[in-house]
Amino acid sequence: MEVSRSDLAEAKRQIDSTLNKLRETVKTFESKENPDKYKSQVTLAKRRIQAFEISVFLIEREMNGLSDKS
Repeated sequence: MEVSRSDLAEAKRQIDSTLNKLRETVKTFESKENPDKYKSQVTLAKRRIQAFEISVFLIEREMNGLSDKS
């Protein structure tokens, strides 16, 4: 699959935005009066954060590889 540098940059921008929202979600749930009530939501959000961070790493690595080929 061929992906342009601009496609990668836009994907990274979208993921960064989602990461920011997920991190805020975790903060919100953890600051609730009874945070144990939201344990599964926090766990899910943290797993998504980890997955998106891996995605950003791979996108950046691919973008750097494209720079080397230019």
